Amino acid sequence: MSTSDSNKRKPLVVMPDQGRKYDMGRMRAVFFADERETAARYSISEWWLEPRTRGPGAHSHPEDHIFYVLTGTLSLLIEGDRMEAPRGSYALIPGGVRHDFENHQGNQCGFISINAPAGFEKTMPSIVEWFVENPLGDVSDAQPI
Repeated sequence: MSTSDSNKRKPLVVMPDQGRKYDMGRMRAVFFADERETAARYSISEWWLEPRTRGPGAHSHPEDHIFYVLTGTLSLLIEGDRMEAPRGSYALIPGGVRHDFENHQGNQCGFISINAPAGFEKTMPSIVEWFVENPLGDVSDAQPI
């Protein structure tokens, strides 16, 4: 990294209860660093799903995802393959790959998401609006992924 690049970014420490919060009913996200803080290189966020909560549905986007499961078990669907990712698991989902995530367990599930490059966070207001109009249901109300 050149000196001019390093001058554009500043060190950042985000304390508990800080970050940009997005409430989507049974799912919520908190973005800690994104385009502004990372010179558009990546964004980092936490995602939390209530027990037995369906996910957003299979989708893809150009950014890579790296998930790290903090607590609970994250049920993943990646290119048609379903797997359970318990606490401590990593998942790398390259941009353009169809994926979904749900919480099939009886306890809360939380994971860190790193998106590279940054930019995904710009869609969060419209994602929140969509979930207000289309609330997440219980996994028992639908076929699990």
